[in-house]
Parts: sequence; C-alpha cells; structure tokens
Amino acid sequence: MADDQQLPYLQGMNAFDLPEIETPCIKVCVVDPDTGFCIGCGRTRMEIGSWLGLSPSDRKSIMASLGERVETLTLRKRRRGGRQGRLANS
Repeated sequence: MADDQQLPYLQGMNAFDLPEIETPCIKVCVVDPDTGFCIGCGRTRMEIGSWLGLSPSDRKSIMASLGERVETLTLRKRRRGGRQGRLANS
C-alpha cells in the first residue's frame, strides 16, 4: 500500500491533526489508594479516563480544584525515608 493511501478507518486518526487539549498531566501517574487521586496531577481515575470527552468548561472546573487536591495529598503523605528508612527499621 502506498504511503499516501490510508485504510478508510484510519483516515482522520493522525495525532498531528488532533486539537491540543489542556491537561494537568505531569507524567507521574500513580493513584493514591487512600484518596483515589493521582499524586502527579490530582485527578481521579474517572477524570483521567474521561478527560478527552469532557467539555473545555468541565476540564477547567476540574483543573481549578487540582491544586488543593495535590496539596492535601502531600500534607497527608510523609516520606518514610525510602530504602534507608526501611533498613534502619529492620
């Protein structure tokens, strides 16, 4: 198949043709089991999964609350010293 030909179901599926969507993602995707919030961006798994389908106003509304969510996550979670802390306690 020639490079300039695409299968009909692939037409329009070029990532470069998609509009840019504002996202709070910082590529640190770990969901805190206690709160259900991602420790990187503060969103819930449901919010992350539905992000592309949300309206711009819904995304802005969620993003307005993320700073507070992430702040409370960092206040609740205290570092335990990593490997050194585990070795010191054994």
